[in-house]
Amino acid sequence: MDTNLKVRVDNLVKLLDEKKAEEIEVFDLSNEDYIAKAVILVSSLGGKHTNALFEHIKDNKKKLGEKILGYDESDDWIVVDLEDILIHIMTPQYRLRYNIEEFLQDLKSGKVFEDIQE
Repeated sequence: MDTNLKVRVDNLVKLLDEKKAEEIEVFDLSNEDYIAKAVILVSSLGGKHTNALFEHIKDNKKKLGEKILGYDESDDWIVVDLEDILIHIMTPQYRLRYNIEEFLQDLKSGKVFEDIQE
């Protein structure tokens, strides 16, 4: 991960941590064939907290030097597109259900493309 990207990711993690996001995980995908160079996964305390974390990012995007290109939201899951960084904010139930961590770990290990080629 280049220095600029690392600083941006660290600032986003700090911002999310300040508002009590839980189980924060960062995936460096800068050397992978993926739509983002980094993915930040966080668990919220519930639907209202999911939205509050997203609002906190939106309120601080200028301070962070981030531009939100798009987002998709429900009560249980919000994904934020910052071009080269994706942030997934999910309730614990959705995080367990969709298990994005496993997909991203498989992507980093090359297992995703092995499965496709089989």
